[in-house]
Amino acid sequence: MSGNVCDFNNIETQAVIKFFSLQGKASKEIHAILIETLGEHAPSYATVKNWVAQFIHGDFSSKTLTTLEIIDQIHELILQNHWISAQSIAEQLSIPHKRVGSITHKDLDMWKLSEKWVPKCLNADQKCQRCQSSEQLVEFFQCDPNDFLSQLVTVDETWLYHYDLETF
Repeated sequence: MSGNVCDFNNIETQAVIKFFSLQGKASKEIHAILIETLGEHAPSYATVKNWVAQFIHGDFSSKTLTTLEIIDQIHELILQNHWISAQSIAEQLSIPHKRVGSITHKDLDMWKLSEKWVPKCLNADQKCQRCQSSEQLVEFFQCDPNDFLSQLVTVDETWLYHYDLETF
């Protein structure tokens, strides 16, 4: 075989499976061909069987794949409205609800807290805000170092509660 099998992505593999299933090959045959060709990079038999079944029933569209375009669209929808539901995203993009959950958790690393999507790690804006806050604290300290600690309040931010009108 020519070319690098590592360059074979998920979409290309699915296209090959679809091609073989249209030729009438069984899942076991297709899986055997993929194992022979791709070796350890071949999808599992269960995956091949699932894709073949979806192709046969005609309920498999490219929109159910996790592509960078889908990930970007979901991320954009969440950035526009942190309160958006996974069901609403699924309906707007015509993709399964489970796919939305998988993308938000695994690819975007976001979780729903208090009915609002939040990044698990800090995003660029939050990092910038932290830097600005730290710079303000340094300036505040330089203005009056003796009185600095008496006016500084710190808490563990995981336990900091605040009233937010948008949550009620």
